[in-house]
Amino acid sequence: MSAFSRFRAVAAGATLAVSAAGLMSLTGAGPGPLNPAPARAQGTPGLFEFRWDNNKDFRKLYFFMTDTTRMKRSDYYLILKPKDRKTAALKLTVKLPDYWQADLDPRQMKLCVMKEGGMLARTRCLETIPSTIEVSPNGKVIEVFPNTPVSDNKTIGLHMELFNPFNAGMYQFNAFIQPPGDIPVSSYIGSWLIQIDPG
Repeated sequence: MSAFSRFRAVAAGATLAVSAAGLMSLTGAGPGPLNPAPARAQGTPGLFEFRWDNNKDFRKLYFFMTDTTRMKRSDYYLILKPKDRKTAALKLTVKLPDYWQADLDPRQMKLCVMKEGGMLARTRCLETIPSTIEVSPNGKVIEVFPNTPVSDNKTIGLHMELFNPFNAGMYQFNAFIQPPGDIPVSSYIGSWLIQIDPG
C-alpha cells in the first residue's frame, strides 16, 4: 500500500471514530455535551467541618482539654478572645447538647483571665474573676455571673474540672454573652466543638 493510501485509511478511521462518539453523545449512550461523564468527588480536608448546629452564623471558638478520652478526668478551658466579643460581659451562658451525659459541679468551675497556650506553654488560668456560677437542674446550661462586667479587651475563659462523658463523639457547646444594659438579652458569640475519643 502506498503512503497516500495509508494516509486515507487512517483519516477514514478517525472520521468514523469521531462520528461514533458524536452519535453516542446524541443518543445518551456515552459521555458528551448532552451526557457528560460523571465527575469524581474530590476530598477537601480542612474545608469541611462537621458540626451539629449547621448554621451560617456559626463561629468556632478556641478551647483546650487535658484529656479527651471518655470517662477520664479532664480540665476544660473554654476560651473567649477579645476578637470573639464586641462588648463587655455581664453574663456568660454555655448551652450543652441534650445528649451530654456528665456531671457538672459549679464548685469545680471558675471564670478566669486566661493565658492561651502554645508550643512552649500550656493554657492556664492567670487570674480568677469573682463570679457566681450556676448549672441548670438538667445539667445542660451553665450560667456565669461576674461580680462586675468583664471588659472585652482581655482573653477570658471558663475553667471546668470534670470526668468526660461515657459516650465518645462530638459535643457542641454554644456560648452566649449578655452585655451590660437595660435590656437583658444574650447574643450567640460562637461554639466550642468538644471531641471525646473512645480511648
